[in-house]
Amino acid sequence: MHNHFNGLKTAGLFALIWVLLLGLGSLIGGGRYIWLFALIGLATTFYSYWNSDKLAIRAMRAYPVSEAQAPVMYRIVRELSTAAGKPMPALYISPTPAPNAFATGRSPDHAAVCCTEGILTLLDERELRGVLGHELMHVYNRDILTGSVAAAIAGLITSVAQMAMFFGGGSDEDRPNPLALLGMALLAPFAAMVIQMAISRTREYDADEDGAKLTGDPLALASALRKLELGTRRAPLAPTPQVVGASHMMIANPFRAQDVSRFFATHPPMGERVARLEAMASGRHGR
Repeated sequence: MHNHFNGLKTAGLFALIWVLLLGLGSLIGGGRYIWLFALIGLATTFYSYWNSDKLAIRAMRAYPVSEAQAPVMYRIVRELSTAAGKPMPALYISPTPAPNAFATGRSPDHAAVCCTEGILTLLDERELRGVLGHELMHVYNRDILTGSVAAAIAGLITSVAQMAMFFGGGSDEDRPNPLALLGMALLAPFAAMVIQMAISRTREYDADEDGAKLTGDPLALASALRKLELGTRRAPLAPTPQVVGASHMMIANPFRAQDVSRFFATHPPMGERVARLEAMASGRHGR
């Protein structure tokens, strides 16, 4: 159990998003079609999960690197994966000056860790070790699956809501109160997106905590996050559809502040993450 109960929070948020989906589905056709939507959602989830490494790496135009090309990155990841007793992931570098990193892949046996050229320039070796520990824990905690499922369910809710708006919920016998249907159709996608973002933020806290335990150096990650906050402001990424789709995997929000509000941010505030890591280093974590 994590000291901040993030696993419990994630389970609770998943329960909410499923309640939202079933509630919306019950308003359409007397609930007869909800299983069809669920099957579509599962198929979408499986495709995104199975191909998550390819999709994210393609979005960032990343290329695979050998140990000769990235010796420091290789050494750190090898040491940390060995310490965790897990297989070493494939390593990639994205040719962008925006400082960031992400991990993806459907399992520890089929994973990839990617650093941008910007983060490799910005951080020293100790800070880079903290970041790579964070990214490896995303893989080991199966956060790619969590994120894929949350995104698929949120997308399914949006699709069902659009159908409700266009087709009105079925026959006269099945059609619910029109005001209730309209309200649900408008609010459900908004609520699903908020819940999806909240799930992503809780997984970031867990990766910070577990990554710091893996490296044994919470302050290294805290220092890296401070630098990344400034670095992403100076060199933000453009919010293209491909990058937006991969942004929740990144260790820092890659966009300008005006491109994403705190309400819809996939990452917790840097100040809160740094404060938790500093508390962890001082022995006050979870007390």
